[in-house]
Amino acid sequence: MDPLYLRSAGTSLLISFDSGEAEVIHWGADLGAVLPDLGFLAGPVGHSSVDARVPSGLLPQASSSWRGRPALRGHRITGYGSGFDFSTRLRLTSVHAEGGTATIGQSDADAGISVSTSLTLHDGGLLELRHTITNDGTTPFQVDELATVLPVAPDAVELLDLTGRWCRERHPQRQRIQQGTWVRTGRHGRTGHDSSLIFAAGTEGFGNRHGKVWATHLAWSGNHEQFADTIGDGRTVIGGSELLGPAEVILEPGAGYTTPALFAAYSGHGLDGISEAFYSWFRSRPHHVLPAAATGLPAGKPRPVVLNTWEAVYFDHNLDTLIELADSAADLGVERFVLDDGWFRGRRDDHAGLGDWYVDERVWPDGLTPLIDAVTSRGMEFGLWVEPEMVNLASDVARAHPDWIVGPSAAAHKDGGRLPLEWRNQHVIDLVNPEAWQYVFDRISALLSGNNISYLKWDQNRDLVEHGHAGRSSVHAQTLAAYRLFDELRKAHPGVEIESCSSGGARVDLGILERTDRIWASDCNDALERQTIQRWTGVVVPPELVGSHIGPTTSHTTARTHDLSFRAITALFGHFGMEWDVRVVQGKDREELRRLVGLYKEHRDLIHSGLPVHADIADDAFQLYGVVAPAPVEGATTALFAVVGLRTSASETPGRMGIPGLDAERSYQVEAVFPTPVDADYAHTFTQVQPPAWLAGGAVASGRFLAEVGLPMPTLNPEHALLFKLTAL
Repeated sequence: MDPLYLRSAGTSLLISFDSGEAEVIHWGADLGAVLPDLGFLAGPVGHSSVDARVPSGLLPQASSSWRGRPALRGHRITGYGSGFDFSTRLRLTSVHAEGGTATIGQSDADAGISVSTSLTLHDGGLLELRHTITNDGTTPFQVDELATVLPVAPDAVELLDLTGRWCRERHPQRQRIQQGTWVRTGRHGRTGHDSSLIFAAGTEGFGNRHGKVWATHLAWSGNHEQFADTIGDGRTVIGGSELLGPAEVILEPGAGYTTPALFAAYSGHGLDGISEAFYSWFRSRPHHVLPAAATGLPAGKPRPVVLNTWEAVYFDHNLDTLIELADSAADLGVERFVLDDGWFRGRRDDHAGLGDWYVDERVWPDGLTPLIDAVTSRGMEFGLWVEPEMVNLASDVARAHPDWIVGPSAAAHKDGGRLPLEWRNQHVIDLVNPEAWQYVFDRISALLSGNNISYLKWDQNRDLVEHGHAGRSSVHAQTLAAYRLFDELRKAHPGVEIESCSSGGARVDLGILERTDRIWASDCNDALERQTIQRWTGVVVPPELVGSHIGPTTSHTTARTHDLSFRAITALFGHFGMEWDVRVVQGKDREELRRLVGLYKEHRDLIHSGLPVHADIADDAFQLYGVVAPAPVEGATTALFAVVGLRTSASETPGRMGIPGLDAERSYQVEAVFPTPVDADYAHTFTQVQPPAWLAGGAVASGRFLAEVGLPMPTLNPEHALLFKLTAL
């Protein structure tokens, strides 16, 4: 049978069927239009090993003597017990290919198991894979794991993944690839603050703009594993799987289970190439939020400037205060006003009220209508915070339905069943229970039907530990039920946008992003912390989907104090907003903030449609990053960059920095945007007797010159930044 060969945007996937199973020969750089006969690729058979060549299967399996992790782990349950058919011998049954999409069928008739694999190599080079296992037998089959894996080339010698905690999400860590298995496990019942948004293997020292990189992402919001597996003969595969609890998936005869999608990208020019593949996929979706001018699609609108009330008023909900805040926000140019936690019954702090999704009549005797009318009459959309998946014991719904509370015991809470430990004084409502699911859907739907709400900030403030339904592990079913809740509410209220917040950035994955219009990257608005959080969130998620706000002068989570210019430039490269009592911002600071809102509006189409660029800077005291328009237009801003001082440098001055990502043959006008001498923060931003010449007078140079020779950068103070733009001539 002819091999399967998919090509797109400099990436190709080659799968051979000569061994009788689907074997991945190559995933990486484009191999060109013409392939040779693949017979010469059959490798040697060594001493003291299986007497046959071992394929690198699309589904690695012990029956082919693969000595690493098998893709499928499970067993059949019969009247004689369990543990039967523990090892399958899947062989090819069908291949259907059309364009960049293919479906491969493999089965083991003796074991009564078949697996169908769907693959799509999208136009931008992003590969999407998922498996579906079907029980063709006459007795139940328990699935313990079904992983999706891909091989990487022998010159991939380094691993990069991400880790973190609350308010410090998505920080990188690197290590050498060695023999054995490196596993990142998420047992949070949600994606997790420490989860790795990307799992990448690459050549020695790969960076932002150089080196070969192979990267995967598992699109799943529940328990999961991501791994690199290197076997004794030197071959390495990377991949991921849903981490299933005991007996979570038992297939009755004829039933099936489909894995979460594994998204995979290859780049021959560093991590920015990986980002380009993911961004292309996001921005090609018909429901994506980009302005129509940027995509040619009818859907979408510019991402509005947001003001969220949390760090302005917390639980102190007073109509007069909130209207004052709305007045102040509208004066600054805010376009969306979001009322955060504290509006529903009994919610004066975080100990009570979750689950009682009724407007608190004591705080809001006329409902939310007076505030909503005040907000919308000032030209802003109104948004509302909710946390539909959680419940406080001190709530009417918990008192009436204790059996709706998730726990490890089959006994209802009212009958003494043990509950997991509380987390932020709350528990999880059992969405696997049809009555509980329907209650939550009805309440949130009623809020949306009864009020002029354009936006939901959907929070999820605890891990799902000891998570069970009817005494059995149920994270898998809870995740699917939560997805269905999002899907059905969106279907019922198609005009409402939803933000995924989960104690900040604990649920950031492509599974939830198929159902939401934005994620909250972190509860930390400290601009220094956000520099790292947003850079590594942005390696997969484009900026228009990443909430990024200016917080108070002194951060509520770290107590660091930063100038407005640093906080604003950090927030600019995302979906911009404020989480701050802006009533207190007066005088020159207010004029500066108003100007910054205008800068975001001026450049947001570029920021939200441009290609990501991150320079490789030898001095790690600095970062240089920005966006470049896919197709430069003469006279229009082509690129917007920030140079950021993270800490003091060993060098007296930063020296020249190359500006990558531009058209080598075009000329560009370079000019500083913010701060400039008229801005309040200008003097604080630099320590220098004289600035570089271009900072005051601009510069004109070709893209090649700017990349190879660069620009002399000003002597930035630590935790300060400069924004500059380039215009194609």
